[in-house]
Amino acid sequence: MFSELLAALQTILTLHHLSYMLGGVLLGLAIGIFPGLGGIAGLSLLLPFLYGMDPVSALAMLIGLVAVIPTSDTFTSVLMGIPGSSGSQATVLDGFPMAKNGQAARALSAAFASSLFGGLFGAVVLTGFVLIARPVILAFGSGELFMLTLLGLTMVGSLAGKSLVKGLSACGLGVLLGSVGSAPATGEYRMTFGNFYLMDGIPLVVVGLGIFALPEIIDLLRQNKPISSASKLGSGWLMGVKDFLANKWLAVRCSAIGCIIGALPGLGGSVVDWIAYGHAVQTTKDKPNFGHGDVRGVIAPESSNNAKEGGGLVPTLLFGIPGSGGMAVFLGGMVLVGLEPGPAMVSTDLDVTYTIIWSLALANVFGAAACMLISPWVAKLTTVRYALLAPFMVMVICFAAFQATRDLADLVSLLAIGVLGVLMKRFDWPRPAFLIGFVLSAGMETYLYQAIQFDGIGFLLRPGVMVIGAITLLSLILMIRQNMKKSNEVETTAKVPTRRPQVIFAVLVNFAFAYGIYDGYQQSFLGGIFPIAVASGMWLLSTIVVVQLLTRPEGSPIYFDNEYEQGYAHDSNTESIMHYVYWIAGLVIGSYLVGYVISIAIFFCAFLMNKAGMSLWRSLATTVAASGFLLGLTHIMLLDLPIGLLQETVSLPWPLG
Repeated sequence: MFSELLAALQTILTLHHLSYMLGGVLLGLAIGIFPGLGGIAGLSLLLPFLYGMDPVSALAMLIGLVAVIPTSDTFTSVLMGIPGSSGSQATVLDGFPMAKNGQAARALSAAFASSLFGGLFGAVVLTGFVLIARPVILAFGSGELFMLTLLGLTMVGSLAGKSLVKGLSACGLGVLLGSVGSAPATGEYRMTFGNFYLMDGIPLVVVGLGIFALPEIIDLLRQNKPISSASKLGSGWLMGVKDFLANKWLAVRCSAIGCIIGALPGLGGSVVDWIAYGHAVQTTKDKPNFGHGDVRGVIAPESSNNAKEGGGLVPTLLFGIPGSGGMAVFLGGMVLVGLEPGPAMVSTDLDVTYTIIWSLALANVFGAAACMLISPWVAKLTTVRYALLAPFMVMVICFAAFQATRDLADLVSLLAIGVLGVLMKRFDWPRPAFLIGFVLSAGMETYLYQAIQFDGIGFLLRPGVMVIGAITLLSLILMIRQNMKKSNEVETTAKVPTRRPQVIFAVLVNFAFAYGIYDGYQQSFLGGIFPIAVASGMWLLSTIVVVQLLTRPEGSPIYFDNEYEQGYAHDSNTESIMHYVYWIAGLVIGSYLVGYVISIAIFFCAFLMNKAGMSLWRSLATTVAASGFLLGLTHIMLLDLPIGLLQETVSLPWPLG
């Protein structure tokens, strides 16, 4: 083992290897900053260039890109409130409020320090764990993976906001939405209304961008000011590193969580940050400020997010089983350069395995250093008036959402879920709980079906299931204690003129669960039992929400309206929520009629003139520059843009055609 480790260290320190690794780091940096694309797009872009390369150089580029994306995707999560990728969604909860409070530098430096530590922790653990990983991973069957999804759902209690019943109902709504499409057990189509797009389910990137990004964009536009209330970024770079050192044991625990979850095939990076965030909330004893700018809410998900890459390499290298979409593309790259994953990676090819592991560690150092280097310039975006940034962010979000399935229905789904996110934010239905439910829905049903198929109900007696069940029970006890304490501390909210909008929204959620029950009974037993069970329980909970809204006094925590809390309802100069929804809806409709390029150009120019107060010529120049950037990106990355009815009926020159 020592000789293979020494050979790996000699390889990664050669100029040849370092140059290729830096190339991958720079590409990963660019991909990570661009929200919504993530590792799958970046790795897919690299694959065509790997033909003819020697394995070590190819692996250097792949590892450089894999390592830096979980670090660089922090920029948009913190600065814009837009998840850079599925693994940086939890970072938005506290990173973005910190940026709005003028602490963008502190949040970014804490995030990058945590990311660096998590990446190095994952590499160190992987160095010793790779030889004993095989029996450990094989001990996790469908029953254990099902229990892990349940453990993930217990995090909802920590993120439920002022009302636990609202939080659980929001989680149930996410689970129900996640069950749309083909049933894992039978292949039957559920809740699709005969729509081909819904038969494959709604993509995670569309849900993540819709539920978080669009509501934040609309909220910032209504405030009509920069993201950060501070005119200067301040000297928070060193403070963020001090925050990390003060919470080093939290980072250690969350990095361990990242390694474990990353090593389990099927869970991947879309859930590890939520589990780490929930762990941070549950284990904090002092007066926390989670959800409003607590730096621990940045440290926890960022350290676990980078550590999970080291864990994700274990099943990929040892069994050829990718734990996430990004690892699936990485696996394809290995095969492409002539490396066969399997037991040989810990025997005859052990030196290659350690080359991969220590390249991952070194690439994390390069990536964190590069992010810290460019952060002062990127963070200045928070001091720009948001009306100038909004059209570019809308353009990026719609473009990223379309790459999910490259169907115009991606944009319609983005808009619909964006409206849902706006209403959930207004009425205090926690969006993180909704997203956790959506992420875990498909895996929960699949693992439960497989566990019962293989072992029957006896799977509950498996040692691993019982251990994880005990941890889940402990998490539930902590959740209940925490929410009881929270309910005693919650102050009553201000009285508002009418509760009708709240009740209407709660009734619509209740109807959604009722339809889930109805649709489940139209399927076979195996195809319908999961949505029926979920929707039935959540229908009762959402009914409780409706009853509470109708019977409790207006000052109760259940009765919360962000319109009045933020003063929008009394400000005649503030546009309504739906005003900006109509702008985005116009962009989507325009994409259907005349294609995305024409539609976004019109949207961009009109928005800058109407909302940012730009002159016609400056608006046109900015629109041309933004459109050129978008077209250049699509050309370089071989991506598509939506075409409309105009392009289908008339032959137009590039880029309009």
